[in-house]
Amino acid sequence: MTDPAFWRGKKVFLTGHTGFKGAWASLLLRRLGASVYGYALEPTHQSALFVTAGIADDIKHCFGDIRDLGALRNAMAEAEPDIVIHMAAQALVRPSYEEPVETFATNVMGTVHVLEAARQLRSVQVILNVTSDKCYENNGAGTAFREGDRLGGDDPYSNSKACAELVTHSYRHSFFNRAGAARVVSARAGNVFGGGDFARDRLVPDAMQAFLEGRALRIRNPNSVRPWQHALDPVLGYLTLVERLAGDDRFVGGWNFGPDSASEVPVGTVVEHLIALWGEGARWTADAGPHPHEAAYLRLDCAKARRELGWTPRLDLAQGLRLTVDWYKALRDGRDLRKFSLDQLDQVVGAVQAA
Repeated sequence: MTDPAFWRGKKVFLTGHTGFKGAWASLLLRRLGASVYGYALEPTHQSALFVTAGIADDIKHCFGDIRDLGALRNAMAEAEPDIVIHMAAQALVRPSYEEPVETFATNVMGTVHVLEAARQLRSVQVILNVTSDKCYENNGAGTAFREGDRLGGDDPYSNSKACAELVTHSYRHSFFNRAGAARVVSARAGNVFGGGDFARDRLVPDAMQAFLEGRALRIRNPNSVRPWQHALDPVLGYLTLVERLAGDDRFVGGWNFGPDSASEVPVGTVVEHLIALWGEGARWTADAGPHPHEAAYLRLDCAKARRELGWTPRLDLAQGLRLTVDWYKALRDGRDLRKFSLDQLDQVVGAVQAA
């Protein structure tokens, strides 16, 4: 459970605030009473959550690239944050095959730049680097990955996230290992969904855009198993981790934030849920390929977060997908999406008294 008293008045530097999960994090942090300074590229879709929820009016922010160390350092120095949450990334597997240099530059050197900028500031107390469940070396066995398992990744995206984990480890032990230094942690989650995501080659936003346009969703690998969760569940886990880390060195390291095992299901199961929720006109067809390699199975063991942080997902698969479909139907129907998004946040988190 997040503590509004902890976040009230905290200065948070958030990279990737224009992205899907970063936008939900911005809404939640403001709801908790934090002062947010966002740093990210401009949003790529006119209906993205950052735009439709009016987040630019809610926080101080600037558009910038984490590959630009000078600009990033200046923005972070201006913010003088207590907490740095790094979410900016090239976040998709398939585009990483098309743009491997950009993927490694963003996900690896971008992480170096965030940590380097943060270590210059005495104000920073906690640094959270958000990576991915795909940072683990996946042999296809289907066993759930634990935080101590071997890092790896065959495709450029997964490999870059493993590299970002190694960068975080190196900075933690090389530069943040003295008394009074910021505490550094990483969080691993993936296959999140929710309202306001318009990334291409991601199952749920692809489905929502297809249904909005009245066309069939094309599916590459209906039997691939993933841990599916609404974006607010891992975001709540991240904030819980930051709260614990702020007062205790024992929480440094890597942490998994995934759904219950009942939400680790094949792509085809998620699609059938979405079709049932959307209703008339929703349908899918097979996309025969050819396609780049993607792992058939990916599962996370989140016992550590449950045991040591007291974190558990608040939404099951059906609840999360219902919220998501409702959001896109609200977009279709011309609803006030700022109010609608905040109402959904309050449904999940509960009424917050801080802001």
